[in-house]
Amino acid sequence: MIKSFIEAAGAQTILFLQTMYWTINSLKSGKFSFQNLINQMSIIGVDSFLMVAISGFSLGAVLVVQIGFQFANMGAQSYVGGVVALAMTREIAPIMTAIVVAGRIGSSMAAEIGTMKITEQIDALETMATNPVDYLVVPRFWGCTSMLFLLTVVSNAFGMVGGSITAIYQIGLTFESFKNSILHLLKIQDLMGGLLKAIIFGGIIAIIGCYKGFTTEGGAEGVGKSTTSAVVIAIMLIIAVNYFLTVGITNFNNAYLQ
Repeated sequence: MIKSFIEAAGAQTILFLQTMYWTINSLKSGKFSFQNLINQMSIIGVDSFLMVAISGFSLGAVLVVQIGFQFANMGAQSYVGGVVALAMTREIAPIMTAIVVAGRIGSSMAAEIGTMKITEQIDALETMATNPVDYLVVPRFWGCTSMLFLLTVVSNAFGMVGGSITAIYQIGLTFESFKNSILHLLKIQDLMGGLLKAIIFGGIIAIIGCYKGFTTEGGAEGVGKSTTSAVVIAIMLIIAVNYFLTVGITNFNNAYLQ
């Protein structure tokens, strides 16, 4: 099991390095397919917008419900907006957005490329002198990283809206109090740290989804297994990597940006 884990980690690292190579190579030669990139951005970003907006709005509202009354009982109402904003931007928005996209897009990538693998369409690409990584992985990788960034911004925005509405109508705060609390506590490095996480999570989702597609075997049953494992592994890795990113970003902010 350990051997297979190391082999899979190495293969995914190689796929990532190949993606970087073919990105640079395509840009230098002028053959980078921006049309494929735009198509992937539409599939990943536009089609996921509503799900991310609803989840962000709900999470912002729930956070206010959970902490608002406790803060009010302690006379700390002025901190509600800022604490919600910090929680959303640093952790909740990037992680939940990544989980939503991993469930929707990571599975789609694994299923699509896996189907191409078992129907020998990938072999056909190689026969036509088209590199599968360049044609299939590069647009998905950059589409996923860029749209995770934007979708996390959307999640943050809707989280603040949901939180403010709940704070006003359930906790009894004013909009000015909620807004001023955000402006007082939230710093640009908090927002940028969360967005950096989103970019890395997007890369993880794309690489794992594509890798599982390329390694699909066994017909329709194999496609199902690849789809399931792509989602499970991506979500587990996102949660694990988030710890190290949180520690690194927090230490960097404390050392250089305080």
